[in-house]
Amino acid sequence: MPEIAIITDSLASIPDELVEKYGIKVAPQILIWGLDTYQDGIDISPNEFYARLKEADVMPTSSQVPVMTFKELFDPLVTEGVPILAIVASSKLTMTINSAEQAKAMFPDAQIEIVDSLGASMSLGFQVLAACRAVEEGKSFEDVVSIARRAKEYTGVIFVVDTLEYLHRGGRIGGASRLLGTMLDLKPLLELQEGKVEALERIRTKRKAISRLVDIMEERVNGTSRIRLAALHASMEDEARALLDEIDLRCCPIETIFTEVSPVLGTHTGPGTVGLAYYTGP
Repeated sequence: MPEIAIITDSLASIPDELVEKYGIKVAPQILIWGLDTYQDGIDISPNEFYARLKEADVMPTSSQVPVMTFKELFDPLVTEGVPILAIVASSKLTMTINSAEQAKAMFPDAQIEIVDSLGASMSLGFQVLAACRAVEEGKSFEDVVSIARRAKEYTGVIFVVDTLEYLHRGGRIGGASRLLGTMLDLKPLLELQEGKVEALERIRTKRKAISRLVDIMEERVNGTSRIRLAALHASMEDEARALLDEIDLRCCPIETIFTEVSPVLGTHTGPGTVGLAYYTGP
């Protein structure tokens, strides 16, 4: 058993090799597609999801991580006396934090902390990795929790979607709703602000939107010496790799990560999404 257990949910979209390296426990969100139910990233992969989505007549929906999933993750750790830190997706996008808190209440004497990341994809993932590095450095549970709670101040994610349809249908559109009905063929440049999806700019083409995304990201991290960057995509691998190569040249990050948007997150962003997440903390 680890000295401190780090748990997150599948909206973090942390690559498998990093999940394995740090022993991160990932609670899957739930994908509902017609009469079928899937555990995000377990029963259905991103490739399978986006391929099926292109041909689908019935659109998928999603549900938060069930309470019992967190209970089953907590149970053996509590039995072994391992402190638990769960860092979960934004409470303004999913009710997953409620499930985690309800599971925590089943272990009143255990050392369990729940953190609302106000993030998703690698803006959540970078917060989880910051906590993992703190554990690796031998910091106390209290210090690790403190680092996790501050990490959201150093993270962000900016992304381009092909259409606002998916965000609107899933009720995750936030302040970007003001763009509905005005987009025509424009490509919305979006970001998470205080845990909600907000609009940054409207760009004429996808190519120009991605180019502008790089410019904005460079401005965001300018003057920061320790930058960690991640490219994320939903069935846009070539574009995302080119995006990561360009931002790597411009910003000289100490770490770069390439990842896919998980099926549940892709349910709300739609195929064709591409973006960058950053972490500028210690």
